[in-house]
Amino acid sequence: MTSHTSSTLTIPKVSAIPRHVAIIMDGNGRWASKRLMPRVAGHSEGLGAVRKIVEECRRLGVEYLTVFAFSSENWRRPPEEVGFLMKLFLKSLKGEVSRLAENDIALRLIGDLSRFDPAIQEMVQFSEAKTADCKGLTFTIAANYGGRWDILQAMQKCLASNPDLKPEQINEELLQANLSMAYAPEPDLFIRTGGEQRVSNFLLWQLAYTELYFTDVLWPDFDETHLRRAFDWFAQRERRFGRTSAQLVSEHIGNAV
Repeated sequence: MTSHTSSTLTIPKVSAIPRHVAIIMDGNGRWASKRLMPRVAGHSEGLGAVRKIVEECRRLGVEYLTVFAFSSENWRRPPEEVGFLMKLFLKSLKGEVSRLAENDIALRLIGDLSRFDPAIQEMVQFSEAKTADCKGLTFTIAANYGGRWDILQAMQKCLASNPDLKPEQINEELLQANLSMAYAPEPDLFIRTGGEQRVSNFLLWQLAYTELYFTDVLWPDFDETHLRRAFDWFAQRERRFGRTSAQLVSEHIGNAV
């Protein structure tokens, strides 16, 4: 498994189209409530938005797309809503895996899947295997995932693989290689729909230098036009990674010569 270097150690390449997009798909329940529908109806409607955004990212040349489907804190929601989400998750995996494979999209799941029903775990394994050789886009779903959990499990892996590991031997590269998303570069662009402006325990390590984009649009209404609007905003950002604006100008001039 390839490990990508931390943005605090090296300066990533910058382009107008983000290489890796991470999304918190917020607002499904409110979308349904505004229409006097049960909250679960919003989750069903949100699947259509997922499909649109996956296809548009593939078309625009995004290499990695990661969405937060179910956090480790979402178990606190009403049992009937959690149960519906589990059924919807299984149904969507069964219904979409062939479409993903046909469009050269690899599916990955990150998070503690041990708490899920065995049928879901088996479907996850099948889906990942079926799309393992796809190269067009890596679509990652974070389920029963938390950023703090990710850092803790990475540290546990470090110690388990080398019980004699000394404190001074633990560095960013070692920890990074054991994170759930060691196979992907850090996100360039983070999008959160639904009006909230927080990262909610999502990819805490990986978002260190990510551009954060917040929109009031509720997830079921978020479409290709909204995604391109976020990309236009991203393209105007000055990504310095600790450097000054003057350094960026000098570097640009040097590259142009």
